[in-house]
Amino acid sequence: MRGLARIRTSRLQALFAVVLVPPLAVHLITADSSGRSAVPVSAGVVGSNGVARSLPPGQVGTYVPGSSVLALPDGRYLLPDRAVGWAAAAPLVAESRAWLAAGVVPGRTAAERQLAERALLDLRALTTGGGGVVAAWHQHWDYVWPRDASWAAAAYCLTGHFSEGVATLRFLAGVQRTDGRWEARYRLDGTPVRDGRPVQLDGNGWVLWASWLCYQASAASSTGSPVRAEIAALWPMISRAADAGTSALRAAGLPAPTPDYWETRTTQVTLGVVAPLRAGLRAAAELAGQLGHPAAETRYRAAAGRLHRAMVAGWSRSGYRRTAQLMSGYDAAVAFAAPPFAPYDSAVAAAVRAAEPALRVGIGGIRPGERWPLDRSEAWTPETAFFALMEASSGHSAAARTDLGWLAAHRTRLGALPERVSASGQPVSVAPLSWTCAAVLLTLVALEDPLPIPPA
Repeated sequence: MRGLARIRTSRLQALFAVVLVPPLAVHLITADSSGRSAVPVSAGVVGSNGVARSLPPGQVGTYVPGSSVLALPDGRYLLPDRAVGWAAAAPLVAESRAWLAAGVVPGRTAAERQLAERALLDLRALTTGGGGVVAAWHQHWDYVWPRDASWAAAAYCLTGHFSEGVATLRFLAGVQRTDGRWEARYRLDGTPVRDGRPVQLDGNGWVLWASWLCYQASAASSTGSPVRAEIAALWPMISRAADAGTSALRAAGLPAPTPDYWETRTTQVTLGVVAPLRAGLRAAAELAGQLGHPAAETRYRAAAGRLHRAMVAGWSRSGYRRTAQLMSGYDAAVAFAAPPFAPYDSAVAAAVRAAEPALRVGIGGIRPGERWPLDRSEAWTPETAFFALMEASSGHSAAARTDLGWLAAHRTRLGALPERVSASGQPVSVAPLSWTCAAVLLTLVALEDPLPIPPA
């Protein structure tokens, strides 16, 4: 995850010029030597479209409904650069509410819609005008990870905010390597962060999956035709990514080991890489057919089939644990092998049922893995949201809503979704986290209308 590698770049180096970060927004971070935060370091954000300001854990106030403008106890309203009166804040509130109304705020209950509204507005605050989506507005997190950004693009498109979703895909196209892969993370000006992290192949799978989801979502939109044309224009990125995923498969059908969302070096291929890559290659095959590239469709479908057979042969023996080895323990990535990323499979469903109690911590959420090397008593909100999305997509709406309720109950005092929750039930690390916001939004959408699944 975010803080597992040593960070060598400063916050000022990471920020793009469009982002306003006044001195009040810069907070000291209490972290271990890896940069991983051991305490709460932010409670939320004010602002939108990358013009944003991180708020400290002790920040008081409440958001004006439908906005990321914070109403302060003294009657003023906090913007990214200053506190103002209502006359100055009102236009920003109106614009924010209009943006929400232009899409969909998912949720069947008032509590679900409130959770979705805050997640949408926070995701918007973590997105710049150029389409880059940072993990969080705080040192060590204010970078664009391709996997997180892909989920954000999907969440934008599935809630009807196509311009932001396509802009995020365009950003990813702009930073793609010539070999079709992506670096682990990028600054907002598009330059890769050179800190020794190798390429992470799951990014290819997530970008392809998100591109296909956005294309599918646009079919039901009143603005669908222009959006589909914009995604079709991204075919060079899509084909390069799918070609790279195809060429990465070795004779046995699996890629070489690369880090996954744990962001740790590994000598074994992990489920956190092969499951997203399988979903991405299947999605690429569908997109190729829809965009009129039959030869590419055949090629990607064959590659997806090879990867699927190798994945089943290896992971069915381990019960879909982190690697094909039984001793590797269960991993939250088992959710990536289930709906909405792959059609229902009885062996995967059995693995999910076995993994859930092994990954559930005492406080109630999900940790990344049974053999997670850091604090195993902490719950991680992205992983908890992965399970919620998988449950919502597998017909287990009550279980999905239980996890969503847990996430809602463990937000910061301002309502932001944190990266982690301590064993005592307190939000720790940064808030909001873009990946969790996106996963929560996709779960709420899936509870109303199942997400499309890349066909086998």
